[in-house]
Amino acid sequence: MNSILKGLRVVEGSAFVAAPLGGMMLAQMGADVIRFDMIGGGLDYRRWPVTSNNNSIYWAGMNKGKRSIAIDFRSPEGREIITNLITAPGSDAGIFLTNLPVRNWCSHENLKTLREDVISLNIIGNPDGTTAVDYTVNAKTGWPFTTGPSSLNNDEPVNNVLPGWDLTCGLMAAIALLAAERHRSRTGEGQNIRLSLADVGYHLTASLGYIGDVLLNDEQRPRIGNQMYGTFGKDFCTSDNKRIMLVIVTSRQMQAFAKATNLKTAFDNLEAKENINLDLESDRWKVRKLLSDLVDPWFAEHTLVEAGNKLTDAGILWAPFRTYKEMVHEDPFVSTNNPLFQNIDQPGIGQILTPGSPFEFSNFSREEVKRAPLLGEHTDSILSDVLGMSSNEIGKLHDQKIVSGP
Repeated sequence: MNSILKGLRVVEGSAFVAAPLGGMMLAQMGADVIRFDMIGGGLDYRRWPVTSNNNSIYWAGMNKGKRSIAIDFRSPEGREIITNLITAPGSDAGIFLTNLPVRNWCSHENLKTLREDVISLNIIGNPDGTTAVDYTVNAKTGWPFTTGPSSLNNDEPVNNVLPGWDLTCGLMAAIALLAAERHRSRTGEGQNIRLSLADVGYHLTASLGYIGDVLLNDEQRPRIGNQMYGTFGKDFCTSDNKRIMLVIVTSRQMQAFAKATNLKTAFDNLEAKENINLDLESDRWKVRKLLSDLVDPWFAEHTLVEAGNKLTDAGILWAPFRTYKEMVHEDPFVSTNNPLFQNIDQPGIGQILTPGSPFEFSNFSREEVKRAPLLGEHTDSILSDVLGMSSNEIGKLHDQKIVSGP
């Protein structure tokens, strides 16, 4: 956590990954992010993974540092409260982030009638407004046919379990909101931003060169398992039956690797035989199979620790393959030894190792990591502090079941 965005207020209506992540990134930099959910919880309130008593570890992870209001926004009264929260006065307020279906009551056009300079960001699925989620975006952007072992048939797709498009979309949403707020602070002009999840996928696929590769070369990236495309990077098995990922991206690393493994003579002979230069990425890629055959025995003769120590001493990129459990129990960076993490007591879940913001600002020290709220934990304080409601007014809303506490 840090406080670089202290004073900024964002109202978030969200579910699942992209919008909650965007809001959390802002909250962990000090913004006052108010998430509204239906009484009883929204679509992602019980999303896996969950504890034995069905409390969502995921929901707690994606909502760190936010405030929560539980409200019946199907009711006219609930909708009025939310629009008032979004358009409340203040030069650092009037910002709305959502990936929920936008109804008339929370459309930018309606919000603008209440506050001319309002900023709203709507995450949508496809650019035409139809529905899409990370798994469907990934399915249609080519990646499932480049993911997985090379032994798979070309007609067997493999979707990546990491929701990369959702994650990137959430980070882009945070960037876009800050850009719009910067523009407003200079011009007084609000903004409506539409961000398509599918467009995020298309944008990054094109930016990485894969659309151009098809159009210019009539080629597409092959399925190569754990190999690194265009250079020499691959997984190897060590003598203690562990898996290690080796990555060589520079000529210096290639030379250091040859020295560390005592394979320089073998590499020189390979260069002479194949008329290639292993200092070049493209040539390493061309002879990757032959290189692997030379390197395999070296890893097979060393334990993971032995190989890792030699590679580290030589300044070569490598990492062990770990399960989630192995990462938690073995990686020294996944602990309170890393300033990123603190042990936090999360109500309903217990003590859990929790990350703050990954950013380190030179003039803003790290602060205590804030846990996720309980659903509706801040309902009363939000209505009082932001909207100036009295305790009697808030009590009536509870009686009418328009709002709820934890």
